[in-house]
Amino acid sequence: MNQSNRENLPRHVAVIMDGNGRWAKNRGLRRVQGHEEGARAVREVVRATRELGIPWLTLYAFSEENWKRSEHEVKALMRLLVRFLEKETDEMMENGIRLQAIGRLEKLPRKTRNALREAVRKTDAGKEMVLTLALSYGGRQEIADAVAAIARDVALGALQPENITEESLAGRLYTAGMPDPDLLVRTSGEFRISNFLLWQIAYTEIYVTPTLWPDFGRDEYLKAIADYQKRERRFGGARE
Repeated sequence: MNQSNRENLPRHVAVIMDGNGRWAKNRGLRRVQGHEEGARAVREVVRATRELGIPWLTLYAFSEENWKRSEHEVKALMRLLVRFLEKETDEMMENGIRLQAIGRLEKLPRKTRNALREAVRKTDAGKEMVLTLALSYGGRQEIADAVAAIARDVALGALQPENITEESLAGRLYTAGMPDPDLLVRTSGEFRISNFLLWQIAYTEIYVTPTLWPDFGRDEYLKAIADYQKRERRFGGARE
């Protein structure tokens, strides 16, 4: 993407990375091998986002519902996450990428939490881009946790019910302080949100591609960005 095409870029891109299992099955491989190949796609998309100057990227890495998968697959995914963090932290530091995570992180295995905490600490000075991993994340659970936080504040007298606003709820979401996504990309051709950022995507542009996540590289990502640039965002307003 040349300089002339870098206008009207999204400020925040969110991605539902889907299709690792099907990619592996189509090749007669184990599901875990699909997740391993998917890590390459993560690397390409992170690099492309950084090079384009898009300041926020959020990846749906492990959902609250994913805990229902087999113990073998869950353990393999946690090992892969630890390996990814250990391998990529230096590059994130070199490129000014700050890592953060959202979700019910206390449910992650101790080794995974420790690796995540260390990567977050080491990249804390990054100013060029924020990479957010949604881990043990669910949109409904996030809203429920925010409502519970509001209820506690009301019980303590720190917040009056009549003063509850969209802003007060948004400030208690996992994503507090982050801009809402401008573009949501979903791979594998599935037309559903899968409990991802339900509050935040109220006016987000959605791009669905049939490409399975392990095959989603830089070129596919640039297609999604170019499609976004053609859209007119009115946020509920009428065309003048």
